Amino acid sequence: MTDLSQLAEKAKKQEKQFKLFFKGLKKNQLRDLDDTIHDIHEEVFEETNCLECANCCRCLGPRITDRDIEKIASALRLKPHEVVASYLRIDEDNDYVFKSMPCPFLMPDNYCSIYENRPKACREYPHTDRKKFFQIHQLTIRNAQTCPAVFEILEQLKAEFEG
Repeated sequence: MTDLSQLAEKAKKQEKQFKLFFKGLKKNQLRDLDDTIHDIHEEVFEETNCLECANCCRCLGPRITDRDIEKIASALRLKPHEVVASYLRIDEDNDYVFKSMPCPFLMPDNYCSIYENRPKACREYPHTDRKKFFQIHQLTIRNAQTCPAVFEILEQLKAEFEG
């Protein structure tokens, strides 16, 4: 697994190769892409302990939906407007996001204090097991700068198709 202190730099150096890889895929390869990346995702995450990293919780501000606010409010025994006032702000895309990072619910041991009620974006991250993966490949290339598992998944994916 890639060293976290060097991940962003390493991923930025590989960004052009990752983009060229996806651009070079042929239509018949796109059909195999989901199955291949999902297999690699499973393999990499069997060896990955997200609690050792939690870089996503330190750096990425997820979009918070109204449903997320309701679930967080319920978990914290607050009213939704209290969650908004205490933890959220509206960003340039007019979405709710956390007022500051790291995530206010990230504990010192990298556990999430609202794990069972965490936002949808957090539950789905890093999206490498999503159907129609090709539609979000550019997001995945960016996520490789934050998540060492994503970087490893992209490296293995590239090797699988080019090798």
